[in-house]
Amino acid sequence: MPRIRCHYTDCVFVDDGYCSAAAVEIDPDTGCATYSPTDEAAAENWEEDEELDEWEDEESEEEDEIWEEEEDEF
Repeated sequence: MPRIRCHYTDCVFVDDGYCSAAAVEIDPDTGCATYSPTDEAAAENWEEDEELDEWEDEESEEEDEIWEEEEDEF
């Protein structure tokens, strides 16, 4: 049976860096469909949408500054 090296650190099937699931389903677009977070990881209350929005706002501000600097040079 082939061994599958896994880079997830919070999956219940990861055992010493290798997947121990009896069957693995891989989706080419989304990755491992067999992935199942540990109880500890699932219990964390991530507010990814808010964090993502904040990150996008910061990135947008940085881009604006770059454009302003380039316009000043000309």
